[in-house]
Amino acid sequence: MVIWSVLGTLRAVPALDRPDLLAEPVVKALAALDDASGVGVAEIDPDLADTAAFCAAYSSPPESSANCVVVSGKRGGEVRYAACLVLATTRADVNGVVRKKLDVRKASFAPTAEAVELTGMEYGGITPLGLPADWPLLISPEVAAAEAVVVGSGIRGSKLAVPGAVLAALPGAEVVEGLARPA
Repeated sequence: MVIWSVLGTLRAVPALDRPDLLAEPVVKALAALDDASGVGVAEIDPDLADTAAFCAAYSSPPESSANCVVVSGKRGGEVRYAACLVLATTRADVNGVVRKKLDVRKASFAPTAEAVELTGMEYGGITPLGLPADWPLLISPEVAAAEAVVVGSGIRGSKLAVPGAVLAALPGAEVVEGLARPA
């Protein structure tokens, strides 16, 4: 069963039917899925891409949105990256759980320009689908267990509705207890 109601008042279509609403890496990642039919996309006003504005404008519950953040840290001169996917009502434990997973002394959000360049996605639209293959994707259990969550599409002009099980099965994905902290 396809659950796209998390998109609130928006009307979604199968994501691969509208590649024009997706960043190129997202199109490739969806095409590589065994079954992308459960992933929906809906066009939005790019000025409303930030989670709070999106939820308010389109009556999408904040607890059904997930934020994908790019985190980096250094170890022995090498920069290590990871993406974290947590519900919008929580925050990723960057300097606790994520730092330990990356095995770095200090972790922080990657600089915007760097995250955009490395992912091939727009800031405010970065999504777990289509991330660099060598990055770990750390997912909170709440996201993995959700029937569906709203995530970015790689661009600011649309949002995806994706079953949590699909996200948890992505290459490099790991469901991590304690990843999310209350906001």
